[in-house]
Amino acid sequence: MRHERKTEARLERIRGPAAPRRHNARTIAALTGNPGCGRRAVLDAAGVDKDGLAARVGFPAGFGQSPFAIVRGNVFERQVKADGCAELLRLLRDQLGLDLGQAVYLDLGAEYGPGDGGSGDGVPSGGGLAARHSAAVAALTGAAVAAVTEAAGVGAAPGGAGMVVDHPLLRLDVAGQDVSLEPDLVAVEPGGVFHIVEIKSFPVIDGQADGEKVAAAAIQAAVYVLALRRLLGRADAVSADVVLVCPRDFSNVPVAARLDVRRQLLILEHQLARLTRVDSLLDALPDDLRLDLAVGADGTPVLDAAALTRALGQVAARYVPGCLSACELAFFCRQEAAGRTTTLGIGVREELGGLETIDEALGLAHGTRDPDDDQAETAAMLRTAARVYAEVVAGLPGPPGQQRGDGG
Repeated sequence: MRHERKTEARLERIRGPAAPRRHNARTIAALTGNPGCGRRAVLDAAGVDKDGLAARVGFPAGFGQSPFAIVRGNVFERQVKADGCAELLRLLRDQLGLDLGQAVYLDLGAEYGPGDGGSGDGVPSGGGLAARHSAAVAALTGAAVAAVTEAAGVGAAPGGAGMVVDHPLLRLDVAGQDVSLEPDLVAVEPGGVFHIVEIKSFPVIDGQADGEKVAAAAIQAAVYVLALRRLLGRADAVSADVVLVCPRDFSNVPVAARLDVRRQLLILEHQLARLTRVDSLLDALPDDLRLDLAVGADGTPVLDAAALTRALGQVAARYVPGCLSACELAFFCRQEAAGRTTTLGIGVREELGGLETIDEALGLAHGTRDPDDDQAETAAMLRTAARVYAEVVAGLPGPPGQQRGDGG
């Protein structure tokens, strides 16, 4: 416990007095997409506002949800959950064939305070957070125990009823830290099969939805499935087929579909196991490291852009092109990594056998740099590639009216 308090105190010093931006399914998905990036791990653990930090150092993020999309999403979610999730229950029964009986609707947000649907910024803290988590654990584990006893013939669930839990709060260990997560809903069939339900505002048009958005939803839903499986202690209790609810065509009429996240679960578990513990990352950093975005009474930042840039440079990053669609600091890290082989992608970096810079690779390819013993195979490969490329270029037709080899 003392060690945990020390880690938390250190993270608070790094962040400064600002309220923390809490981990959520999106940040966990991004972190596990690039598990070797210590910079992202430290910033997320400390709850630093990466969007504000990127803007302060001169590399503002180029993505994010528009206010219009957020409002539309909230309106659609309220519509789906209205009247004790009556519309949702109809979808689950009629479109997906789930056996929910006379499902009991339990809204934990009504008693303990709602969060923000999993984005993390609005999840309550302190006693409200702990109380809602305890209530979610009691409800979900109670449903699981009832299903097991019914299957064993010891007892039966009351009336054979299913359950829909709104605003449940789950927890997942991420690099040694407990992270609070809020799936939209958890539906429980009387037989004890649990289903994660995710409500998204992107449309399904003529039976098709945007592939990238569906892929992002699948990764986030996999985070919730894993957290619920670990809570219940039984992987088979939580279906890998999550329920995705979206608007149909250009209306607000909801449509439900199953989304298989088995592949995402395998990747997620593998990547979580590879993450370095936060306390180990902190041990490698200077004690005076600060990424404080606070401003003084006169509006002057406590730390200017130059100081924040120097501080960021002390936290090792692992930039890859995929960061551009997943991390607010991607443009800063790309500029910092200019000239390094990591900017070419993980596949290219691995093919180059650990060469750190593009200049090294070009030098070996053109024979202007002598390889050491460990680089001999890579150098031979690069020289072959350079020769083939030169031969192909030499065989290409020249500009109109000009023939190659005529001295032109």
